[in-house]
Amino acid sequence: MNRNDFKSTSTDELWALHEEIATRLAAALTAEKNVLENRLRRLQRGIEIQHATDDAKSSHAKSSSAKSSSAKPSHGKSSHGKLSRHAKSSTERRPYPAVVPKYRNPERPSETWAGRGKKPRWLAAQLKSGKRIDDFRIRQAA
Repeated sequence: MNRNDFKSTSTDELWALHEEIATRLAAALTAEKNVLENRLRRLQRGIEIQHATDDAKSSHAKSSSAKSSSAKPSHGKSSHGKLSRHAKSSTERRPYPAVVPKYRNPERPSETWAGRGKKPRWLAAQLKSGKRIDDFRIRQAA
């Protein structure tokens, strides 16, 4: 239908068309909602089944590991084969030493910069005004 058809159609016919469209849209939305709810139920059941099998495995592993824990070392792995809390994983970051600040704001001595990353605003402003970066360097006590 084009616009001219709507202009020549009576109000009663337009209202009937409106109701038909609303009914079809409601049916389509209800059908889609049912599909999504069924999918969600299946996913939840899958998660519940997974938890149940994990619980069963862990209780079985706990009972068998209690018997064999003195026989073999665990090498940082839990009964699930995953790394325990105390073992280091390959994705864990190594500890870095503390970075000592190298520059200090003379107007606010609590503001310091270690020289890594983006320059702080106070230092950029001072450098823009003509001062040198060495003017802000923290002198090491020897």
